[in-house]
Amino acid sequence: MKERHKILFNQLQTYREYVLHVLNGVTAEAAEVVPTPFRNNIRWNMGHIYLDQYLWIQALTKEKTEAHEEFENWFGYGTTPDSFSEETPSFEQLRVMLEQQPARLLEAYGDRLEEEYPPTEMGMHTIEQVLIRTIFHEGMHIQTIIDIKKSICS
Repeated sequence: MKERHKILFNQLQTYREYVLHVLNGVTAEAAEVVPTPFRNNIRWNMGHIYLDQYLWIQALTKEKTEAHEEFENWFGYGTTPDSFSEETPSFEQLRVMLEQQPARLLEAYGDRLEEEYPPTEMGMHTIEQVLIRTIFHEGMHIQTIIDIKKSICS
């Protein structure tokens, strides 16, 4: 594996560890609260972080990913916790999924980072480029989780 790819997966792991650190002290009940002025809760943000990486990989490669089709109904762009059902993963299930995802991405795509595909609407044409974009996106949702956590704990 190229050095830059090792760095990329190290960054994915590091940011994910930070997400999990931020979630420390959050209860399953607190993760359900949607405080004003937010439209989503911590649980939704967890699922959205998980889904986003797979959505972009799927959009690029046109291949099925680990994310179940229902995930887009629950955690996709424009959705809210109002779309949750009995089948929606729980706070604890999402935490485990988030914890395992970096290693699963490495296993599934670590040797495919430079494969060329027709570009996405953002001009990305490799899985490497998609993962770089998802790190930025994850950072935005880390801050949202921090802000919601502050709002419900104050």
